[in-house]
Parts: sequence; structure tokens; C-alpha cells
Amino acid sequence: MTQDELKQAVARAAIEYVVDGEIIGVGTGSTANFFIDELGKIKDRIKGAVASSEATAERLRAHGIKVFDLNEVETMPVYIDGADEITPQGAMIKGGGAALTREKIVASVAQKFVCIADGSKLVDVLGKFPLPVEVIPMAHGVVARKLSSLGCEAKLRLKDGKPLVTDNGCYIIDAVGMQIADPAAIEDAINNIVGVVTNGLFARKGATVCLLGTADGVKKLEF
Repeated sequence: MTQDELKQAVARAAIEYVVDGEIIGVGTGSTANFFIDELGKIKDRIKGAVASSEATAERLRAHGIKVFDLNEVETMPVYIDGADEITPQGAMIKGGGAALTREKIVASVAQKFVCIADGSKLVDVLGKFPLPVEVIPMAHGVVARKLSSLGCEAKLRLKDGKPLVTDNGCYIIDAVGMQIADPAAIEDAINNIVGVVTNGLFARKGATVCLLGTADGVKKLEF
């Protein structure tokens, strides 16, 4: 099976976690896009969705799904999103699509986080995938120096030769080469650097369930 076929398989499997008549939290990225396409097929069963990025909101609306502002929503039964890496304990690196802050905010409101990913994303130790850190633009230099002191190479993410700007008007620094043996401790340490909005470690509130697409079918991990 191709990687896209694996992503499509887990996207279909995630529909099982959609609660009829409720608002669903939806993530950002290629795997989440497959889920949005599946969600569009059952849109009449749900009240609507909260999007973790402008791109996700646009795709949801294109399927005729009502998009709610998170400030209008007190709680949601489930948030469904992909991951760049996930451990057998449910800790994740997210943010390859530069939506980590909104993803973390939306996930915090949901009662359950269902991670959908192809099997290659399952790792014993996080960090092979560069850890995204969203920063206030004026602080990117000082934050990069402090991240480097944690044992990584801090690279400002560029787009078309200029700093990539997130939906929040911030920059992304990718921490390259960091071996993350204690994800919760590193998540806290980076978030305590002045100028950091948040980082792409989802360890304090990780996944509840992970649906992994493999050549042998969709495997479910529960945490």
C-alpha cells in the first residue's frame, strides 16, 4: 500500500470516533485532509467542526461542514489529527504543517484525542523529526540560541526565502537533532523560554487513541 492509501485507511477508521450531533475538532495536514474528506460524506450526522488552521477551515467549508469558532464551544467529544511522530506511550511531535499552537489549543478542549498516522510515524524515541517551536518574531534569535543550548540545531523555517508566518502571525523554529527521552520535561522546558508561544511536543496531553495504518491493516493503540 502507498503512504496515501495508509492515510486514507486510518481516516476512514477514525469516522468510528465521530459522535453524532456533536462538534468535532479537526487537525491540519495531509492525513487530516483525508479525514476531512471522509467527514464530508457524513456531514449531516454532525453539528459542525472546529478547525486547527485556516487551511482546515477552508477544506471543511468546501465540504459544506459548518466551522465553529472555538470560543463558542465549551467542550468537544473528540479531536482527530495526524502526527509527525508518536511513541508507544502516546507522546507526539506535531507541527510539520506549522499549525501546532492551534492544534494544541483545540485538542485541549476535546475529551479524547484520536491520532491518525501511517505506521512509519511510530518511534521509540521522539526527535528524528525536527521539533517545531512557534515563536514571537522579535524573539526568534534569542529563542534559537536558548534552544541550541538544549543540544539541537535551531533552524528558522523559511518559505520562498523568507520566514514562514503562521496563522497566528508568528515564526517557526525547527529544533533539529534533539533526542527527546523525556517528552513532558522537554515540553515544559521549551515552553518556559520567553518568546516561545508553544512547541510541537504533545506529551502533557498526548493521544488517547492512535490508529496506525500498516500493510496488515489499521492497528489501534490505546494510552
